[in-house]
Amino acid sequence: MGNDHSVEVPNHCSMCGNRHLSAFKNLGDEDLDQLSEMKTCVSFKKGQVIMHEGARPQGVYCLHSGKVKLYKLGAEGKEQIIRFMTKGDLLGYRSLLSEETISGSVSAIDDTYACYIPKSSFFQVIQKNPKFTLNILEKACHELGEMGKIITSLAQKTVRERLAEILLILRATFGETEEGNLDISLTREEIANMVGTATESAIRLISELKEDSLIETKGRKIKILDATRLRKIANVFD
Repeated sequence: MGNDHSVEVPNHCSMCGNRHLSAFKNLGDEDLDQLSEMKTCVSFKKGQVIMHEGARPQGVYCLHSGKVKLYKLGAEGKEQIIRFMTKGDLLGYRSLLSEETISGSVSAIDDTYACYIPKSSFFQVIQKNPKFTLNILEKACHELGEMGKIITSLAQKTVRERLAEILLILRATFGETEEGNLDISLTREEIANMVGTATESAIRLISELKEDSLIETKGRKIKILDATRLRKIANVFD
């Protein structure tokens, strides 16, 4: 993989403005030098598949900018979106550590830029740096916990409750634009796939939330107007 001249990613990891968000935040100069020497800057167009379910990764991707979705395909080819990832997140590390195939496909939902780190370099840093290993362990445990919440939500909550929870998760993950909209553009089908329902049901429930003055929508733009009431609907308590 060659460097893409259009990717505005710093050549050295120490210069990356997103390092504090990633598992690499505690690395020293020597490890950062090694990663910077071995990494490759790559780009993915909106809709492009970055990792395929069932493949064996030969390295990890550290997201620099853009947004991606992790999903599995059902028996009829219908997507079940499991989670979203953005800048600072690592793709493929769990499969590398467990020596298993990738559990779900990953595709870009925006034009996305990332740093690709080969397996050998990734493992060298793990073996040398206990703080980095702890960061990876914490990351894996957190994601496992989030997966547990999703499974419980799908099994026990109504579709309306799940939709309210997904909107709150999207805001927590991506934040809001200056206009107050969720900083992510999703089709109604993608929202339905994450909630685990038919697109028609998602459209109807979004309309109900609008009528109840909980959200505003304009095309794909969604603005949360009343997060407190949305939390009550979602049965989410922090």
